[in-house]
Amino acid sequence: MQTVLVLGGYGFFGQRISTALASTEFLRVLIGGRDPIRAMNAARAIGLPLEQTVSLDARDPNLACELRRLQVDILIHTAGPFQGQDYAVARAAIAARCHYIDLADGRQFVPGISALSALASEAGLTVISGASSVPALSSAVIERYLPRFRRLESIQIGISSGARAPGLATVRGVFSYGGKPIRSWQDGAWVDAYGWLNLHRHRFPEPLGNRWLGSCDVPDLELFPRRYPTVRTVSFQAGFASDLGHLVVWTLAGLVRRGFFTDMRVFATPLNRLSRWMEPIVSDKGGMFVSLEGEGTEGMPLRIDWNLIAEKNHGPHIPCGAAIALAKKIGASAPMPRGAMACVGLLTVEEFLEPLRDLSISEKVA
Repeated sequence: MQTVLVLGGYGFFGQRISTALASTEFLRVLIGGRDPIRAMNAARAIGLPLEQTVSLDARDPNLACELRRLQVDILIHTAGPFQGQDYAVARAAIAARCHYIDLADGRQFVPGISALSALASEAGLTVISGASSVPALSSAVIERYLPRFRRLESIQIGISSGARAPGLATVRGVFSYGGKPIRSWQDGAWVDAYGWLNLHRHRFPEPLGNRWLGSCDVPDLELFPRRYPTVRTVSFQAGFASDLGHLVVWTLAGLVRRGFFTDMRVFATPLNRLSRWMEPIVSDKGGMFVSLEGEGTEGMPLRIDWNLIAEKNHGPHIPCGAAIALAKKIGASAPMPRGAMACVGLLTVEEFLEPLRDLSISEKVA
């Protein structure tokens, strides 16, 4: 029996991960966070004993001691936003001799975890950052189709949400770069895009159809040009189910770029509240795409369009797939690399999606 502590286990993603892992026979789940009442409420909802809740603060300098006292084997860190965080939680996990997984999507945070690789390797631990839709799932899709390319030249990735509003921490994280320059690899050169600008209309397969997308800052933009040296373009865009909601965010990003505001995060709380009010009238469908272009193995141009479609507001479960799958692999003593690394090439698409098999989520490939 392995003990898994989900830090932030009552939050938007944390409760979904805790619920999925609680039914795994060889894992004992602890729900941790700063708010013991929310932790106990989450435990009741999942059906866990209240003694499997713990009051923990990610910023506690004695976190490593607490992890040792609780005999934690695997720590899953969901308490974002990760933009601007340091690696104190990961360092505490290494000091406590427990494996570490986080759901970070910060462009600098995820690749930077490799600075802890020597410490993690010496301790015989696996430390993984970015166990989320990006870069875990996006890289899994690329690795699946890479053998069909003689030369991969372009990677385009996009996500459009459904009606279900994300947690406030997530909104603050993605608003942090609104209207600000994003270093992007385009046509073999580094250029600036701007957060939530570069407005683009993308057509998803039915039943999604056309959605507005804007540029976002994610680890893929940093990781993939290095991992796939023949690639000349890597892009990532995201958007919302509500056209009006997306255009509001686009407008605010434009005002930041023009100097009317210094930071979009001041709008995170009211817009997050507004999006929750609008949920009943907004589409419950969301999606993700990864489009790959280049030269196929037979020397002819090749394009592959992979799509993931989520209905019934099941899209928010998708980022949880990697952490669930990785925790199960580690808990089952499956072979895993030692050291600290971004979550790239660690899961297949099938492994990522397996924890989501009972949801209204489906792949479409063209």
